[in-house]
Amino acid sequence: MEIAEVKQRADAIRGNIGKVIIGKTDEIDLILSALFAGGHVLLDDVPGTGKTMLAKTLAKSIDCAFGRIQFTPDLLPTDLTGINYFNQKTSDFVFRKGALFTNILLADEINRATPRTQSGLLESMEEKQITVDGRTYTLDAPYFVIATQNPIETQGTYPLPEAQLDRFLIRLSLGYPTSAETADVIKRFLHDSPLETIKPVCQATDLLEIQETVKTVYVHDELLAYIVKLTESTRAADSVVLGVSTRGAIALTNLCRAYAALSGRAYVLPDDIQLLLPYAYTHRIIIRGNQAGHVAQMLRDILAEIKVPSENYRGA
Repeated sequence: MEIAEVKQRADAIRGNIGKVIIGKTDEIDLILSALFAGGHVLLDDVPGTGKTMLAKTLAKSIDCAFGRIQFTPDLLPTDLTGINYFNQKTSDFVFRKGALFTNILLADEINRATPRTQSGLLESMEEKQITVDGRTYTLDAPYFVIATQNPIETQGTYPLPEAQLDRFLIRLSLGYPTSAETADVIKRFLHDSPLETIKPVCQATDLLEIQETVKTVYVHDELLAYIVKLTESTRAADSVVLGVSTRGAIALTNLCRAYAALSGRAYVLPDDIQLLLPYAYTHRIIIRGNQAGHVAQMLRDILAEIKVPSENYRGA
């Protein structure tokens, strides 16, 4: 698949989502970039901002299996991964697949499940496989997790551990719509939900081709060095307890390649890195006091301090 076709597919999915979700074009581009890069998304926002609706619309826009898990404190890891049970008719153990066996998974209110249950997602998100009772099952491609959580409510919730957060390519918030957008949303949902009329505009095979095409997007060596400097700078501050790992640097690079592809470019620009770094790095950093605003400011300072390279980034 050519880069131009990747942009066409992205435009078609954007148009589909736009039939349900008003505005949020930047956020939709970020989610599509994560999807095209083969990563996962954490939507971190208060209830009622359209997180679940956006996830459902995206899933309906792509013709592949979709599953939703409502995370609750009594949810068990086996509900996610599956379980071997004894079938009396056949006198043998049979594997019953869990909810993770799908292509696009909506993990709704993920922080309501216990850390033990949350950990059931780790292997599937990182390695696209599930191990149950010593046997490994490969998940069908594509595999994309879009999780939601309410950052305000703390009663009955369990903070996501660092290992879990690190599996998400990006973390973002949708935020409230403008007054005009809110009025349009109300009008759109007065009679029927537009979600019911959404038809797929992309096949699972198309998505796999897009993900392969993203891997061909060129990243100049100077830009790779720039990403390394930015990454290492997140570990240098005195207030930092945990900086961005090598996994985070790889994630940012792949995210930039996907963003360039859906923008119709076969090469990454410094602007891509500066735009996407906060979404790929904020949730991977821990500082003393654990203030999210302090992390955001630290990243802004790093971007301002480190010189942006100037080269011909188009490649050969």
